[in-house]
Amino acid sequence: MVVDSLELKNFRNYENELFSFDSGTNILYGDNAQGKTNVLEALQVCATTRSQRGSHDTEMIGFGEEEAHLRLLFHKQGMPHKIDIHLRKNGKKGAAVDGMPIRRAADLLGMVPVVSFFPEDLKIIKNSPKDRRRFMDSQLCQLDPIYVARLTEYNKIILQRNALLKDARFAAALEPTLHVWDEQMVSCGSYLIRKRESFLQQLNQLVIDIHAALTEGKEQIALLYEPSIPAEGFAPGLSRAREKDLKNRTSSIGPHRDDFQVAVNGIDIRHFGSQGQQRSAALSLKLAEILLVKESVKEMPILLLDDVLSELDNRRQKMLLQHIEHIQTFLTCTGMDGLIEHNFPINKVFHIVEGRIKESKWQTSQQQ
Repeated sequence: MVVDSLELKNFRNYENELFSFDSGTNILYGDNAQGKTNVLEALQVCATTRSQRGSHDTEMIGFGEEEAHLRLLFHKQGMPHKIDIHLRKNGKKGAAVDGMPIRRAADLLGMVPVVSFFPEDLKIIKNSPKDRRRFMDSQLCQLDPIYVARLTEYNKIILQRNALLKDARFAAALEPTLHVWDEQMVSCGSYLIRKRESFLQQLNQLVIDIHAALTEGKEQIALLYEPSIPAEGFAPGLSRAREKDLKNRTSSIGPHRDDFQVAVNGIDIRHFGSQGQQRSAALSLKLAEILLVKESVKEMPILLLDDVLSELDNRRQKMLLQHIEHIQTFLTCTGMDGLIEHNFPINKVFHIVEGRIKESKWQTSQQQ
Protein backbone atom coordinates (compact mmCIF):
# COMPACT_ATOMS: atom_id res chain seq x y z
CA MET A 1 0.00 0.00 0.00
CA VAL A 2 1.34 3.44 -0.96
CA VAL A 3 0.00 6.93 -0.30
CA ASP A 4 0.39 8.94 -3.51
CA SER A 5 -0.75 12.42 -2.52
CA LEU A 6 -2.48 14.53 0.12
CA GLU A 7 -4.42 17.70 -0.67
CA LEU A 8 -5.27 20.13 2.14
CA LYS A 9 -7.72 23.02 1.98
CA ASN A 10 -8.23 25.24 5.03
CA PHE A 11 -6.76 22.57 7.29
CA ARG A 12 -4.92 24.08 10.27
CA ASN A 13 -2.48 26.59 8.73
CA TYR A 14 -2.74 25.14 5.20
CA GLU A 15 -4.87 27.26 2.89
CA ASN A 16 -4.44 25.13 -0.24
CA GLU A 17 -1.52 22.75 -0.64
CA LEU A 18 -0.85 19.51 -2.52
CA PHE A 19 1.76 16.99 -1.38
CA SER A 20 2.91 14.40 -3.92
CA PHE A 21 4.72 11.69 -1.97
CA ASP A 22 7.42 9.15 -2.70
CA SER A 23 6.82 5.49 -1.88
CA GLY A 24 9.88 5.53 0.38
CA THR A 25 10.87 8.06 3.05
CA ASN A 26 9.30 11.52 2.91
CA ILE A 27 10.94 14.21 5.02
CA LEU A 28 9.05 17.31 6.17
CA TYR A 29 11.50 19.76 7.68
CA GLY A 30 11.40 23.36 8.86
CA ASP A 31 11.36 25.50 11.97
CA ASN A 32 8.96 24.85 14.80
CA ALA A 33 5.30 25.90 14.45
CA GLN A 34 5.39 25.92 10.63
CA GLY A 35 2.89 23.08 10.09
CA LYS A 36 5.01 19.93 9.77
CA THR A 37 3.06 17.95 12.35
CA ASN A 38 -0.20 19.17 10.81
CA VAL A 39 0.60 17.06 7.73
CA LEU A 40 0.99 13.94 9.87
CA GLU A 41 -2.24 14.82 11.65
CA ALA A 42 -4.01 15.12 8.29
CA LEU A 43 -2.74 11.68 7.24
CA GLN A 44 -4.00 10.25 10.53
CA VAL A 45 -7.41 11.87 10.06
CA CYS A 46 -7.71 10.42 6.56
CA ALA A 47 -6.77 6.95 7.83
CA THR A 48 -8.86 6.92 11.02
CA THR A 49 -11.16 10.03 10.87
CA ARG A 50 -9.54 11.17 14.13
CA SER A 51 -6.57 13.27 15.18
CA GLN A 52 -3.80 11.66 17.21
CA ARG A 53 -3.71 14.92 19.15
CA GLY A 54 -7.26 14.37 20.35
CA SER A 55 -8.34 17.59 18.65
CA HIS A 56 -11.97 18.36 17.91
CA ASP A 57 -12.93 18.78 14.27
CA THR A 58 -13.51 22.52 14.65
CA GLU A 59 -9.97 22.99 15.99
CA MET A 60 -8.50 21.62 12.76
CA ILE A 61 -10.37 24.05 10.50
CA GLY A 62 -8.35 27.06 9.39
CA PHE A 63 -8.87 30.31 11.27
CA GLY A 64 -11.90 32.21 10.01
CA GLU A 65 -13.03 29.34 7.75
CA GLU A 66 -16.27 27.34 7.98
CA GLU A 67 -14.95 24.02 6.72
CA ALA A 68 -11.82 22.12 5.73
CA HIS A 69 -11.27 19.48 3.06
CA LEU A 70 -8.70 16.69 3.00
CA ARG A 71 -8.17 14.38 0.04
CA LEU A 72 -5.90 11.34 0.12
CA LEU A 73 -4.99 9.37 -3.00
CA PHE A 74 -3.42 5.95 -2.50
CA HIS A 75 -2.80 2.59 -4.17
CA LYS A 76 -3.70 -0.67 -2.51
CA GLN A 77 -2.98 -4.03 -4.12
CA GLY A 78 -2.31 -2.14 -7.35
CA MET A 79 -5.70 -0.40 -7.37
CA PRO A 80 -6.10 3.41 -6.99
CA HIS A 81 -8.36 4.74 -4.23
CA LYS A 82 -9.44 8.08 -2.84
CA ILE A 83 -10.49 9.23 0.63
CA ASP A 84 -12.24 12.58 1.13
CA ILE A 85 -12.79 14.13 4.55
CA HIS A 86 -14.88 17.25 5.15
CA LEU A 87 -14.68 19.02 8.50
CA ARG A 88 -17.44 21.50 9.22
CA LYS A 89 -17.80 24.06 12.00
CA ASN A 90 -21.58 23.88 11.96
CA GLY A 91 -22.22 20.31 11.00
CA LYS A 92 -21.09 16.73 11.20
CA LYS A 93 -17.87 15.50 9.67
CA GLY A 94 -18.28 13.96 6.22
CA ALA A 95 -16.21 11.13 4.77
CA ALA A 96 -16.22 9.35 1.42
CA VAL A 97 -14.22 6.50 -0.09
CA ASP A 98 -13.89 6.49 -3.87
CA GLY A 99 -16.70 9.03 -4.05
CA MET A 100 -19.11 6.96 -1.91
CA PRO A 101 -20.13 8.54 1.42
CA ILE A 102 -19.60 6.45 4.54
CA ARG A 103 -21.60 6.78 7.73
CA ARG A 104 -19.31 5.13 10.26
CA ALA A 105 -15.62 5.48 11.02
CA ALA A 106 -15.47 1.69 11.14
CA ASP A 107 -16.07 1.62 7.38
CA LEU A 108 -12.85 3.58 6.84
CA LEU A 109 -10.57 2.07 9.47
CA GLY A 110 -8.01 -0.35 8.09
CA MET A 111 -8.14 0.94 4.51
CA VAL A 112 -4.92 2.86 5.16
CA PRO A 113 -3.19 1.02 8.01
CA VAL A 114 -1.05 3.46 9.96
CA VAL A 115 1.43 3.34 12.82
CA SER A 116 2.33 6.67 14.39
CA PHE A 117 5.32 7.42 16.60
CA PHE A 118 5.40 10.71 18.46
CA PRO A 119 7.72 11.95 21.24
CA GLU A 120 4.99 11.39 23.82
CA ASP A 121 4.87 7.71 22.81
CA LEU A 122 8.30 7.30 24.40
CA LYS A 123 6.58 7.99 27.72
CA ILE A 124 3.84 5.39 27.25
CA ILE A 125 5.46 3.02 29.76
CA LYS A 126 5.48 5.48 32.66
CA ASN A 127 2.33 7.38 31.72
CA SER A 128 -1.15 6.62 32.99
CA PRO A 129 -3.09 3.39 32.28
CA LYS A 130 -5.34 5.51 30.04
CA ASP A 131 -2.42 6.01 27.63
CA ARG A 132 -1.70 2.28 27.51
CA ARG A 133 -5.39 1.52 26.90
CA ARG A 134 -5.33 4.04 24.05
CA PHE A 135 -2.29 2.23 22.62
CA MET A 136 -4.19 -1.06 22.55
CA ASP A 137 -7.40 0.45 21.21
CA SER A 138 -5.76 2.49 18.43
CA GLN A 139 -4.43 -0.60 16.67
CA LEU A 140 -7.28 -2.96 17.52
CA CYS A 141 -9.70 -0.48 15.93
CA GLN A 142 -7.72 -0.66 12.67
CA LEU A 143 -7.44 -4.44 12.75
CA ASP A 144 -10.96 -5.39 13.82
CA PRO A 145 -14.10 -3.49 12.66
CA ILE A 146 -16.21 -5.30 15.27
CA TYR A 147 -13.88 -4.00 17.99
CA VAL A 148 -14.61 -0.42 16.89
CA ALA A 149 -18.35 -0.96 17.21
CA ARG A 150 -18.07 -2.72 20.57
CA LEU A 151 -15.71 -0.09 21.99
CA THR A 152 -18.00 2.74 20.87
CA GLU A 153 -21.01 0.98 22.36
CA TYR A 154 -19.19 0.17 25.59
CA ASN A 155 -18.17 3.81 26.10
CA LYS A 156 -21.81 4.88 25.69
CA ILE A 157 -22.94 2.22 28.17
CA ILE A 158 -20.42 3.42 30.76
CA LEU A 159 -21.68 6.99 30.42
CA GLN A 160 -25.28 5.85 30.86
CA ARG A 161 -24.51 3.54 33.77
CA ASN A 162 -22.48 6.20 35.60
CA ALA A 163 -25.29 8.71 35.08
CA LEU A 164 -27.74 6.20 36.55
CA LEU A 165 -25.44 5.56 39.53
CA LYS A 166 -25.44 9.29 40.25
CA ASP A 167 -29.21 9.65 39.84
CA ALA A 168 -29.96 6.57 41.99
CA ARG A 169 -28.57 8.41 44.98
CA PHE A 170 -31.60 10.68 44.88
CA ALA A 171 -34.10 8.27 43.33
CA ALA A 172 -33.85 4.79 44.85
CA ALA A 173 -36.44 3.46 42.38
CA LEU A 174 -33.80 3.67 39.63
CA GLU A 175 -31.47 1.16 41.28
CA PRO A 176 -33.30 -1.98 40.06
CA THR A 177 -32.81 -0.84 36.44
CA LEU A 178 -29.03 -1.16 36.77
CA HIS A 179 -29.16 -4.79 35.68
CA VAL A 180 -30.15 -3.67 32.16
CA TRP A 181 -26.92 -1.70 31.78
CA ASP A 182 -24.93 -4.43 33.54
CA GLU A 183 -25.98 -7.01 30.95
CA GLN A 184 -25.00 -4.74 28.06
CA MET A 185 -21.76 -3.80 29.78
CA VAL A 186 -20.77 -7.46 30.20
CA SER A 187 -21.70 -8.33 26.62
CA CYS A 188 -19.57 -5.56 25.07
CA GLY A 189 -16.87 -5.52 27.71
CA SER A 190 -16.12 -9.24 27.56
CA TYR A 191 -15.40 -8.93 23.85
CA LEU A 192 -12.98 -6.05 24.45
CA ILE A 193 -11.18 -7.93 27.22
CA ARG A 194 -10.65 -11.06 25.11
CA LYS A 195 -9.46 -9.04 22.11
CA ARG A 196 -7.01 -7.02 24.19
CA GLU A 197 -5.63 -10.18 25.75
CA SER A 198 -5.12 -11.77 22.33
CA PHE A 199 -3.56 -8.55 20.95
CA LEU A 200 -0.98 -8.37 23.75
CA GLN A 201 -0.16 -12.06 23.38
CA GLN A 202 0.56 -11.55 19.68
CA LEU A 203 2.53 -8.37 20.33
CA ASN A 204 4.49 -10.10 23.09
CA GLN A 205 5.74 -12.77 20.69
CA LEU A 206 7.11 -10.09 18.36
CA VAL A 207 8.51 -7.66 20.91
CA ILE A 208 10.73 -10.23 22.65
CA ASP A 209 13.19 -10.62 19.75
CA ILE A 210 13.11 -6.91 18.88
CA HIS A 211 13.93 -5.86 22.43
CA ALA A 212 16.66 -8.48 22.78
CA ALA A 213 18.32 -7.12 19.63
CA LEU A 214 17.94 -3.52 20.82
CA THR A 215 19.56 -4.29 24.18
CA GLU A 216 22.17 -6.69 22.76
CA GLY A 217 20.60 -9.59 24.64
CA LYS A 218 20.95 -7.94 28.05
CA GLU A 219 17.22 -7.52 28.66
CA GLN A 220 14.23 -9.81 28.31
CA ILE A 221 10.88 -8.07 27.93
CA ALA A 222 7.37 -9.35 28.64
CA LEU A 223 3.95 -7.74 28.21
CA LEU A 224 1.41 -8.78 30.83
CA TYR A 225 -2.26 -7.91 30.42
CA GLU A 226 -3.90 -6.59 33.59
CA PRO A 227 -7.67 -6.56 33.11
CA SER A 228 -9.59 -5.05 35.98
CA ILE A 229 -11.76 -8.18 35.78
CA PRO A 230 -11.38 -11.34 33.64
CA ALA A 231 -14.02 -11.78 30.93
CA GLU A 232 -15.42 -14.92 32.56
CA GLY A 233 -15.78 -13.18 35.91
CA PHE A 234 -17.24 -9.91 34.62
CA ALA A 235 -20.93 -10.59 35.41
CA PRO A 236 -20.45 -11.81 39.01
CA GLY A 237 -17.83 -9.11 39.54
CA LEU A 238 -20.33 -6.39 38.63
CA SER A 239 -22.83 -7.83 41.09
CA ARG A 240 -20.27 -7.81 43.87
CA ALA A 241 -19.21 -4.25 43.02
CA ARG A 242 -22.74 -2.82 42.90
CA GLU A 243 -22.81 -1.50 46.46
CA LYS A 244 -19.40 0.10 46.01
CA ASP A 245 -20.43 1.60 42.65
CA LEU A 246 -23.59 3.09 44.13
CA LYS A 247 -21.62 4.58 46.99
CA ASN A 248 -18.91 6.07 44.74
CA ARG A 249 -21.34 6.81 41.86
CA THR A 250 -19.04 5.36 39.23
CA SER A 251 -18.32 2.00 37.57
CA SER A 252 -15.30 0.51 39.32
CA ILE A 253 -14.57 -2.50 37.10
CA GLY A 254 -14.49 -3.17 33.36
CA PRO A 255 -12.24 -2.59 30.33
CA HIS A 256 -12.23 1.15 31.07
CA ARG A 257 -10.00 0.28 34.05
CA ASP A 258 -7.60 -2.06 32.23
CA ASP A 259 -3.83 -1.76 32.06
CA PHE A 260 -0.86 -3.81 30.96
CA GLN A 261 2.51 -4.29 32.58
CA VAL A 262 5.84 -4.05 30.80
CA ALA A 263 8.36 -6.20 32.62
CA VAL A 264 12.09 -6.20 31.87
CA ASN A 265 14.09 -9.01 33.42
CA GLY A 266 11.09 -9.67 35.64
CA ILE A 267 10.85 -6.08 36.94
CA ASP A 268 7.82 -3.84 36.34
CA ILE A 269 9.50 -0.89 34.62
CA ARG A 270 6.38 1.28 34.85
CA HIS A 271 7.45 1.99 38.42
CA PHE A 272 10.99 0.67 38.80
CA GLY A 273 12.61 1.08 35.38
CA SER A 274 15.12 3.72 34.34
CA GLN A 275 14.24 6.29 31.69
CA GLY A 276 16.52 4.44 29.28
CA GLN A 277 14.73 1.15 29.90
CA GLN A 278 11.35 2.79 29.45
CA ARG A 279 12.39 4.42 26.17
CA SER A 280 13.86 1.19 24.81
CA ALA A 281 10.68 -0.68 25.73
CA ALA A 282 8.52 2.00 24.07
CA LEU A 283 10.56 1.80 20.87
CA SER A 284 10.34 -2.00 20.92
CA LEU A 285 6.56 -1.77 21.30
CA LYS A 286 6.26 0.50 18.27
CA LEU A 287 8.51 -1.67 16.11
CA ALA A 288 6.53 -4.75 17.12
CA GLU A 289 3.34 -2.87 16.30
CA ILE A 290 4.56 -2.39 12.71
CA LEU A 291 5.19 -6.11 12.32
CA LEU A 292 1.85 -7.03 13.88
CA VAL A 293 -0.07 -4.78 11.49
CA LYS A 294 1.86 -6.24 8.56
CA GLU A 295 1.06 -9.81 9.66
CA SER A 296 -2.59 -9.03 10.35
CA VAL A 297 -3.54 -7.11 7.19
CA LYS A 298 -0.88 -8.63 4.91
CA GLU A 299 0.29 -5.14 3.94
CA MET A 300 2.84 -2.70 5.23
CA PRO A 301 1.33 0.21 7.17
CA ILE A 302 2.44 3.76 6.57
CA LEU A 303 4.66 5.11 9.34
CA LEU A 304 4.34 8.60 10.85
CA LEU A 305 7.40 9.81 12.79
CA ASP A 306 7.04 13.19 14.44
CA ASP A 307 10.51 14.47 15.35
CA VAL A 308 11.33 11.31 17.30
CA LEU A 309 14.91 10.97 16.05
CA SER A 310 15.96 13.87 18.26
CA GLU A 311 14.65 11.88 21.23
CA LEU A 312 16.63 8.71 20.41
CA ASP A 313 20.33 7.99 20.86
CA ASN A 314 22.45 6.53 18.05
CA ARG A 315 21.80 2.90 18.98
CA ARG A 316 18.03 3.34 19.07
CA GLN A 317 18.13 5.36 15.84
CA LYS A 318 19.94 2.50 14.09
CA MET A 319 17.35 0.03 15.37
CA LEU A 320 14.57 2.20 14.01
CA LEU A 321 16.35 2.46 10.65
CA GLN A 322 16.56 -1.32 10.35
CA HIS A 323 12.81 -1.66 10.76
CA ILE A 324 11.52 1.08 8.44
CA GLU A 325 13.13 -0.29 5.30
CA HIS A 326 10.41 -1.05 2.73
CA ILE A 327 7.86 1.03 4.71
CA GLN A 328 6.49 4.30 3.36
CA THR A 329 7.55 6.77 6.04
CA PHE A 330 6.62 10.38 6.80
CA LEU A 331 9.09 12.06 9.12
CA THR A 332 9.21 15.58 10.54
CA CYS A 333 12.38 17.30 11.72
CA THR A 334 13.77 20.79 12.17
CA GLY A 335 16.88 20.22 10.03
CA MET A 336 18.50 17.83 7.59
CA ASP A 337 22.02 17.60 9.01
CA GLY A 338 21.25 14.88 11.55
CA LEU A 339 19.54 12.69 8.96
CA ILE A 340 22.44 12.97 6.54
CA GLU A 341 24.99 12.34 9.30
CA HIS A 342 23.27 9.09 10.30
CA ASN A 343 22.66 7.95 6.71
CA PHE A 344 18.92 8.07 7.18
CA PRO A 345 17.10 7.06 3.97
CA ILE A 346 15.80 10.15 2.16
CA ASN A 347 13.62 9.82 -0.93
CA LYS A 348 11.75 13.11 -1.00
CA VAL A 349 12.02 16.35 0.98
CA PHE A 350 9.40 19.01 1.73
CA HIS A 351 10.57 22.27 3.27
CA ILE A 352 7.60 23.65 5.23
CA VAL A 353 7.33 27.38 5.89
CA GLU A 354 4.11 28.81 7.36
CA GLY A 355 1.90 26.13 5.89
CA ARG A 356 3.48 26.17 2.43
CA ILE A 357 5.93 23.91 0.59
CA LYS A 358 9.07 25.90 -0.21
CA GLU A 359 12.04 24.92 -2.34
CA SER A 360 15.01 24.24 -0.08
CA LYS A 361 18.76 24.52 -0.53
CA TRP A 362 19.00 20.83 0.30
CA GLN A 363 16.65 19.91 -2.56
CA THR A 364 18.54 22.11 -5.00
CA SER A 365 21.91 20.59 -4.08
CA GLN A 366 20.52 17.08 -4.47
CA GLN A 367 19.20 17.84 -7.95
CA GLN A 368 22.58 19.13 -9.03
